[in-house]
Amino acid sequence: MRIRIGLVTVLAFVLVLQAAWAAGFRIEDIRVEGLQRITAGTVFNYLPVKPGDTLSDKRSAEVIRALFNTGFFKDVRLERDGNVLVVVVSERPAIAELNFSGNKSIDTDALKEGLKDVGLAEGRTFNRSVLDSIERELERQYFNQGKYGVKIKTTVTPLERNRVAIDIDVTEGETARIKGINIIGNKAFDEDDLLDEFKLSTGGWFSRFTKDDQYSRQKLAGDLETLRSFYLDRGYVNFKVKSTQVTITPDKKDIYVTINIDEGDVFTLSDIQLAGDYVGKPEDYFPLIHLRRGEPFNRKAVVESSDRISAMLSDQGYAFANVNAIPEIDNEKKTVTITYFVDPGKRVYVRRLNIKGNSRTRDEVIRREFRQMEAAWFSGEKLKLSRERAQRTGFFEKVNVETPAVPGSPDQVDVNVSVTEKPSGELLAGLGYSQADGFIFNASVAQENFLGTGKKVSLALQTSSANRRYEISYTNPYYTVDGISRGFTLSYRSTDFNNLSTADYKTDDGIVGVNFGIPLSEFNRFSFGAALHLIDFQKGSSPPPEVTAWETAEGNNYLDLELTLGWMHDSRDNALFPKEGALQRLSAEVTMPGSDLLYYKFGYKHRRYWPVFKDLVFSLNGEVAYGAAYGGTSQLPIFKNYFAGGPTSVRGYKSLSLGPRDSTGDPIGGNAKVLGNAELYFPSPIYADTMRFLTFFDAGSVFDTEGGKGFDTKEFRYSAGVGLAWLSPVGAITMSYAQPLKKDSQDEPEEFQFTFGTSF
Repeated sequence: MRIRIGLVTVLAFVLVLQAAWAAGFRIEDIRVEGLQRITAGTVFNYLPVKPGDTLSDKRSAEVIRALFNTGFFKDVRLERDGNVLVVVVSERPAIAELNFSGNKSIDTDALKEGLKDVGLAEGRTFNRSVLDSIERELERQYFNQGKYGVKIKTTVTPLERNRVAIDIDVTEGETARIKGINIIGNKAFDEDDLLDEFKLSTGGWFSRFTKDDQYSRQKLAGDLETLRSFYLDRGYVNFKVKSTQVTITPDKKDIYVTINIDEGDVFTLSDIQLAGDYVGKPEDYFPLIHLRRGEPFNRKAVVESSDRISAMLSDQGYAFANVNAIPEIDNEKKTVTITYFVDPGKRVYVRRLNIKGNSRTRDEVIRREFRQMEAAWFSGEKLKLSRERAQRTGFFEKVNVETPAVPGSPDQVDVNVSVTEKPSGELLAGLGYSQADGFIFNASVAQENFLGTGKKVSLALQTSSANRRYEISYTNPYYTVDGISRGFTLSYRSTDFNNLSTADYKTDDGIVGVNFGIPLSEFNRFSFGAALHLIDFQKGSSPPPEVTAWETAEGNNYLDLELTLGWMHDSRDNALFPKEGALQRLSAEVTMPGSDLLYYKFGYKHRRYWPVFKDLVFSLNGEVAYGAAYGGTSQLPIFKNYFAGGPTSVRGYKSLSLGPRDSTGDPIGGNAKVLGNAELYFPSPIYADTMRFLTFFDAGSVFDTEGGKGFDTKEFRYSAGVGLAWLSPVGAITMSYAQPLKKDSQDEPEEFQFTFGTSF
């Protein structure tokens, strides 16, 4: 009976306490217990209550939730000591060490940096849930690399002072390779033709570099969109990818992809219409729409036509023109009607041209390259051309252009130009090698953007076994506001032709010159100049009769005034590795009456590039040149003769070896030259921006028309081969292997040729 009464008493006391707690109490003080590393002040900062507040069940839950959300604690309890709130916490351990092992595909530093962003790093608080999610993320990263057999094991080792060491052991396994890609449902096109459009493949010689045989969900999605575009561009409007199945073998080494498609029928274009508030006459628009009624629907042509209309409107000042191509599909007749809805918007003009980022370069150096003027109608084409011209100055790593609307003025925009300058001063020394000149040492001190004015000042030297050159030059590209350039040159050149394996003589040439350049259009430029040459001609130790006869007839010291004329057309999209466009040069040089030597030389060179397929580029190059003497000079000076053969003309033959020879059998050159070659460039799987492969066919030779032999096509030499061009960090490298296709007893074949380094 007494026991029963005691239990009732205890139960009643507990109920009273619970009721009192639920009713709350006024907090007179707060005490925190269980802290090791974290300060009490940190806890107080996160507490949603303070002395003087009333603590209830609801407020207690808020306190516990707030402290848990900090991530610092694995357990939080609230106790009451009179009117003192006691917060009892158990801290999460700190991460003292984070170690990785077995990771080969992903660098350890990169892993640590990535994990730091999600809160797993040395010195941070350890959270088991974060570690579990990171394991799954690491698996996903390895899956993206095709390593589906990856195993990740994490070990958490407790250390003293409430710390832990985390060891992450990765067993990467082998990379799974795509062994088969099958397309089901294709009737109009062969499977091989469709798979040629894919980036994913079953592998080849370069797959170790391109990784195209490693499965990726993103790559497959891109290939499926490419496949869809392939069919839409050929009239299959209702083309669908019904399903895709990706299977992996039990050993997780081989992957098979199956794509099920429904081609549908070919739809033809029935009509083309123009709608909306378009500017001008309809006949101004239809030439830009490259579609034909009755032909299969072509989505690519539809989009490109929209872009051309937008570009035309942009050039007329309608910067925010909107052109939508709306298709109307007739499934019964299998036809499509395209309506181009044109909304030109307001015509806008440029308020201001703002330039920033040019700490060294003066504003005028950038502004003079811009064809988009302030207070003029906006033109997308002029803006694009302006950016390209500023980029071609070579003073900037990046040139970004933005055209924000002016707030409160719907017919105005600003042109904001942001440039990232690169060092314009260079102090260079380099070593190169070519099979013609041997080892080449060169050095230069150059300031491309002298004092931020855009002017160029340079001092350069080059030495090799055959050539020495010292030069000081100055060029002002904007001598006038119209873009006429002016430059001065002071140089000395010494050439030992015997060391070039040609006739035995040497020349020393001192030059003082001035030149001007006149822009004719955006892609054409005319140049002219004058130079005074002081030349010393010296016979070698064993000169051939031709050299002795020249010295006897003309002497060995000459003072000549030479005039030069030139025209250049350059529409290439890139000066280093162009994909399209053309480069043409027409040049002439003639010594003026009163000079010791009277002669003239003319030359024309034309190289054109065409994109063939994807990154394949085809190029044709042709060059002709002719020179002769006039007045009292007996023949074109032998040191002005043309030469051919070697890496820059007809590959597969020794440098300078083609054409006429002297009485001793050494090449002596000729007064006429004809060269041509065809090249096909391939993208490189590595260093894609600075390296490319090529196959080529070369033809050409040098002729002596003054000696009575004339031009004879039988003297042409031909070669074919493969090559490599690489702009390496240590200099330009070119290599070629060519097989001469025609040769006689005097020819000097040289199948493998290369050059390393650049000369000035």
